[in-house]
Amino acid sequence: MKEINLTKDNFDVEVLGSDKPVLVDFWAPWCGPCRMVLPIVEELAQELTDVKVCKVNVDEEQELAARFRVMTIPTLMVFKGGNAVNTSIGAKSKAEILKML
Repeated sequence: MKEINLTKDNFDVEVLGSDKPVLVDFWAPWCGPCRMVLPIVEELAQELTDVKVCKVNVDEEQELAARFRVMTIPTLMVFKGGNAVNTSIGAKSKAEILKML
């Protein structure tokens, strides 16, 4: 499955209302470490069937970044049952991201 681009309009339905765990990547196009993580996030979206993979462009969705107190990017968050259960800041390897799940 392709990763889902989140906005303030679809966040609650796609993430908080999901019956699967959700990995959310808060990123920006100008961010070097974000560009390092992006191919891994896209790869995980294709490989994982039991996890929903989503992205939030913090430049376009500043309200969402503020809502979840994202101060540094990339920030990866895992949501289960509508709650953030794991957060990681900075570029991570595929293995490190999988451990978060």
